[in-house]
Amino acid sequence: MTMTRYEPWSLLNQLQRELERSFEGARPGTDTAATAEWTPAVDIKEEPDRYILWADLPGVSSDSIDIMMENGILTLKGERQTEATVRREGLKRVERVYGSFHRRFSLPDTADAEGITARCKNGVLEIYIPKKAAIQPKKINVVGES
Repeated sequence: MTMTRYEPWSLLNQLQRELERSFEGARPGTDTAATAEWTPAVDIKEEPDRYILWADLPGVSSDSIDIMMENGILTLKGERQTEATVRREGLKRVERVYGSFHRRFSLPDTADAEGITARCKNGVLEIYIPKKAAIQPKKINVVGES
């Protein structure tokens, strides 16, 4: 009878190799994917009179960004254009992704869709969403008979 050495990590290493091989076609910069979908990072802040949304969109032209508000849903869409293939031939590593993005955010009822403004500065999209004026309860005076 021969002794076989038990390697507890061998199965885990094999699984990792299989996962890496299955994702090779989906990596940005590989020949199998014409464009890579990506998701920009977003920060949202609430202030007493408005909400502010910042989205990191480096390399995205402000002309290729669409912002829509419908039924309480704020939608950001756009596309980062790919560079020419000739420029990419000498690259040793490709981490920047290109292609379209699509983000949706559900806004509270206090958001004023009519007053939304946006600007793009240094690759950061800033969206300002004002809040509706708070409806104050009306006090009703009761007049008694004298």
